[in-house]
Amino acid sequence: MGIKNKKILITCGPTWVPIDDTRVISNKSTGELGQRIALQLKKAGSRVTLLEGPVQQPLKDKKIKIRKFCYYKELLTLIQSELKKNYYAVIHAAAVSDYQLKKIFSGKLNSNRKQLQLKLVPTQKIITKIKKLNPKIFLVGFKLESRVSEMLAKRFAHDLFKKSKSDLVVVNNLSKTKYSGYIVNKSMEIVRHRTTREGLSKALTQILKDVQ
Repeated sequence: MGIKNKKILITCGPTWVPIDDTRVISNKSTGELGQRIALQLKKAGSRVTLLEGPVQQPLKDKKIKIRKFCYYKELLTLIQSELKKNYYAVIHAAAVSDYQLKKIFSGKLNSNRKQLQLKLVPTQKIITKIKKLNPKIFLVGFKLESRVSEMLAKRFAHDLFKKSKSDLVVVNNLSKTKYSGYIVNKSMEIVRHRTTREGLSKALTQILKDVQ
């Protein structure tokens, strides 16, 4: 079938949740993997839209439509809006906040406090909404862990497949120096293993080209 001229939506980067009017909780995601995937898919002829979080090095490419977000709720709103359009696939690589404050502090917290307790509650899992909004879309989910192996990749992927109805799951690790990424299919088979983000982005692009 191929992916030339097909519309593909990619999310990347961290998400914020507010503490007060000036402070946020974030995560360490650089957005690099999602950006590399976007570039590879553009090179393959896809029409790419990238929803990019507050990364330190934003992607700049005139042939990729880039929509920015910072906060969890902004990303959720963007995805809900974009999925009304005719996308072939969603590659949900953003590091979405798992928790948010039960109650956001109003104004700016006084920095002279000797102690500050934050009560966090789980956010809604955005990835579980994607197939509900567009059941026919091809969904690639991502699972980021501190360490991965072939056995752990299958275990982590199984849980995400069950919750999100993804068509593929990428399980990768946090390391900047010893990167490892596994692409797992719905039969719980490791279809690719790569040790660089560039290699993984190329492998995922090739798989999407071959999907019938």
